[in-house]
Order: sequence, then structure tokens, then C-alpha cells
Amino acid sequence: MLIGIDDTDSPAGMCTTYLGAVLARRLIHDHMRVREARLVRLNPNVTFKTRGNAAIALDVEGDPEQGFALACAIVEELADFSCGKTNPGVVVAEKRPDPAFYQRAVTDFCEIDEAVAVLEAAGARYRGWKNRRGLVGATAAVSSVFPDTTYEILAYRDPARWGTSREVDRESLFAAEEATFPHTWDTVDVANRVVVCVPHTPDPVLFGIRGESPAWVMAARSLILSEKPAFEQIWVTNQGTDAHLLSGTCGSLREGLSYRVRGVVINRPVTGAGGHVSLAIRDNRADVRCMAYEPTKNFRDIVRALVPGDEIVAVGSYKKGSINLEKMCLVSPARDLRTQAPLCTTCSKRMTSAGKSKGFKCRKCGAHAMEPEVLETPRMLTAGWYEVPPTARRHLSKPLCRGAPEL
Repeated sequence: MLIGIDDTDSPAGMCTTYLGAVLARRLIHDHMRVREARLVRLNPNVTFKTRGNAAIALDVEGDPEQGFALACAIVEELADFSCGKTNPGVVVAEKRPDPAFYQRAVTDFCEIDEAVAVLEAAGARYRGWKNRRGLVGATAAVSSVFPDTTYEILAYRDPARWGTSREVDRESLFAAEEATFPHTWDTVDVANRVVVCVPHTPDPVLFGIRGESPAWVMAARSLILSEKPAFEQIWVTNQGTDAHLLSGTCGSLREGLSYRVRGVVINRPVTGAGGHVSLAIRDNRADVRCMAYEPTKNFRDIVRALVPGDEIVAVGSYKKGSINLEKMCLVSPARDLRTQAPLCTTCSKRMTSAGKSKGFKCRKCGAHAMEPEVLETPRMLTAGWYEVPPTARRHLSKPLCRGAPEL
């Protein structure tokens, strides 16, 4: 059977993966075999998510009625029902529901009624609490099929320590990154000297290490010095796979969806208030604005180095009329050309404009010239992929250490 759970946490505490890991141990205690624990990230732009929009699924060998009863009981025991945005859902399916539902949930938006229809068609057991929105994520989790998989080991804190400062040795995290990268990633942000894998919210997670296999995440985990965890769980995930991305064009983007969009830069990037960088790209349909926000740190310098005529692939979520960049590819660099008024060959003084379509005129001697002086600046930016630093990376965004995406 497949057991799916979603929407049990809140900004103030709890974690659906913790609840799932506890359930896995209770299932084992009741003589059921847990074949796989799966962490399923869904559309990161869903506005009603409690935190990271993750659901869990357990692949279990055992009695479905007993599994359903245990899952419902643990939700009632541990879910944070005090939060208005927490609306848990539990699903137990004896066969996998239509995987198309997962695909929509990770790239688009799904409604509760749609989830219920999928569950009814699969003959699944299900229960929702409050407005039952958690049924969407729970259904997506049990219907998920991953063309690409990564892994994460999550260490969980003793409940007595929840809400207190985490004791994790900073230098051991950097040592783990150095020893295991690129087979693990996003443990720390080396360039900005920031720890990434230790959360700051008052939830049960102590730290999490992401990587390409259980062996590699365990290798990194073995180097980390910390307070003693209550227990640990390795999850199979769709994190770091770009599962949320769709192919799009500038004139056909929908709010809240994430895209790869190819276009030509039409203006020099502008740094605005707060250090946010904006530019526009154009394809044969329309223009669209792209944004590199301040939290993307050094990535903004890459964006600032773009020039009009550069052909790029912009990757990110479309929100409020902009593609919020997660990464980009400079496909075909343009020449960086600028024009200025020419020098007068007689006076060696810079000419000024003589008016629209009238060329240039020397104020001193009256000489005329029709063409401006063209200056070319050598490009420091080369063709290839560029990404935001780990501290700004979304859960689903595929890091370049896993290989460059296909164009």
C-alpha cells in the first residue's frame, strides 16, 4: 500500500517529514515493512502552503486498514491544528493513482475535488481535516512517479529541544561539503560562507543533507558534529530535479507556474531599489521581464553582465509579470557595443548632436559628421549555464553540479 500525508506543519512548528518518519517507525513496530519513504515537493508557488510545500509517501507492505488507522491517529496526535493554514490529509491506496495528478501538482495547481475524484477512481481510503486541502498533496505523493531521483537524510531533534538553538558544528558542515561535493550539495554556500542545511524555524528538523545516493548522503552525514538526534530518516525525493519546470514562451506564461523561456535580451540590466536586478527578453511573440532579487547575491553580477542581443534561456517562476530567475543559460553572446559622439578630426573635441537624423556638430569649428563612434567592450561573460547560490536555491531547482540542463 501507499500512504500519503500532507499539510500537517505550520510556520510555528511541526514538519510533515517528521510525522512521516514517526509513522514509519510505528508501522515497523506493528510488523509492517516500509519499503520506501518518499519526500515529494510540489509547485513552490502555491500561496496557501504552510512552508516548503512538501508531502510524504510511504510504500508499505501490510494491512491497508491498519495502516490507514495508524496514519490518521498520528496526524491527530502530531499535526499543528492551531494554525489556520494547516489542513491535513491522509491517503491510503492499494494501487498507485493516476501519475498525471502528481505531474499537475508539481507544475500547476490542483483542487480538492480533483484529488477526491482521483482517489475515488483508485478505490483509495482517505480522510481530510478542516478544509481538507492536504488531500491534494497526499494524493500527489501517492501518485508520484519520479523520472529523476535524489536523496536526503534528515536528522530530527529530541522533542525536548524543539524551539531551542540547534547545536550543529559549523566547520564540520563545511568539511562535509568539501569531502562529498558534487555528490552532495546545498549543505553550505561556500562562496557566501553561509550554512544552508540547518533550518531556523522551531520545527523538529536538526539538519538535512541532499545528494545523489543514500551512500553519499550518509558519507556527508558521518562528518557532521551536532547535538544527538532523536532519529534519522533517508528520503527518496524529487528535490534538485527541475520537476516543476515547463517550456514556455514570453507571451504565454501563467501566474504561479515555473518555466524555461528562450529569448533575446533587449535592454541593459538595471539595478533598482534593494539591489534587485531587472532586464527584459523578447522572443517572436512578446517581451517579458526577468528579475534577479537581492537574496541571489553574486548571481546578480552575472545578470548585470548581460547586454542587448544576448540570447538566453531564463529559468524560474512567473510571478507578478516577471520570471524570477533560478538559473539561466547564455546561449549566444552578443558583441557589447556602445555609441558616443565622434571626436572632431580638426579640434580633437567631442562633437554634440546636431538634432534628430542630422548627425553631429563640432561646437568649436562647426565641422559635421553623420556617424557616431562605436566602442566595443570585451565580454567577460562566456556562453553557458549560471545559477543562484545554494542559499537562494529552491528545493526543486536542479543544481548545475548534477549536470547542465538540455537546451
